[in-house]
Amino acid sequence: MPAAKAFAFVCGPDDFLVNRIGQGLFAARADEAGADDFSREIISGFANNVDEVATAVNRFRDAVQTIPMFGGKRVVWFKDVNFLADTVTGRAEGTLEQVEGLQELLAKVNPADVAIVITAAPVDRRRSFPKWCEANADFTLAGGEGESAGEALAAVALAEAQELGATFGPGAVELLVQKVGANTRLLAEETRKLATYAGGGPGAKPDSVIEEAHVADLTPNVAEGDFFEAADCFSAGDLPGTLRALQRHFFTGGDARPVLAALQNRNRILIQARVLLDSGELRLGGFGLDKSSVARAQEAYSPLFGGDTEKSSCNLFTQNPWYVGKLLGAARLPPLRRLIDNQQEFIRAFEEIVQRPNEQETVLREMAVRCLT
Repeated sequence: MPAAKAFAFVCGPDDFLVNRIGQGLFAARADEAGADDFSREIISGFANNVDEVATAVNRFRDAVQTIPMFGGKRVVWFKDVNFLADTVTGRAEGTLEQVEGLQELLAKVNPADVAIVITAAPVDRRRSFPKWCEANADFTLAGGEGESAGEALAAVALAEAQELGATFGPGAVELLVQKVGANTRLLAEETRKLATYAGGGPGAKPDSVIEEAHVADLTPNVAEGDFFEAADCFSAGDLPGTLRALQRHFFTGGDARPVLAALQNRNRILIQARVLLDSGELRLGGFGLDKSSVARAQEAYSPLFGGDTEKSSCNLFTQNPWYVGKLLGAARLPPLRRLIDNQQEFIRAFEEIVQRPNEQETVLREMAVRCLT
């Protein structure tokens, strides 16, 4: 068997994900060592300047080198380390010296005497210390190598639901990520709420399923604001629903520009998808876009977009295929000519808003009627 690593090192861009993993490792190592409350210690590694870095590292050194009062094995968690990032504090000469001392300490640790967990976010992985940790520690990159942001967020929700004895139905976790966005704390809390509603939690039934309808009805539209509802209804060709959503948006003091931006972004995606569907390059089935046709179309046409990978409504292949399939399957997809006319209507509405700034709701209502009738 390979020798046990002296310590565990968890890093990543999201402190919530990093600390979530670190907390599990700390608890597991404490249980494995049979450590009582006196043998467990959590040291904060958060530092705003070089002096605070030195204080944090020294406290950690003292914790690691302290002999347990009643014998046995100590378990130490160096939590919220932020001085390994590419920041003014992280680049300071004094900080680099402290990190060298930290590495020397960790190299001498005997895992039989003390179990160590270090959680750090964010981390500049180009530097020598994270590379050394990757080679010498039980190393975890929160989210995993090669995972997109959407996949990492979905993994948070799936793990939270599993812990509560619930599962997500088709399309539910994708819709949740779309509505909540890149806020992992809120995503976890929303998952707990939805799981409880679906019958999860203590004594959960094995068939506790978070359905897509639960997410649509119970989860706020945090990622895109209140205009999410108006864009959804418009994309589905629902004129009464669009008018009601616009009324609610402007009743709370909303502005027309984010609504127009959301409509334009979605319409750009639909235009690209419509062209590829009409040409037979994409296929739409009962469960959204056919994945094999998406892969073939991406291989053939993504170079025409300059190879960009950053998410953009101007590039269909940077979008989540589930999300695109959801847009296409929401209602009968209009013909290409109608989609192009809609884009022209959005431009016309923007020009009218500039001329009639006090009549923004009226302008958008008129635009919706012209587009959806």
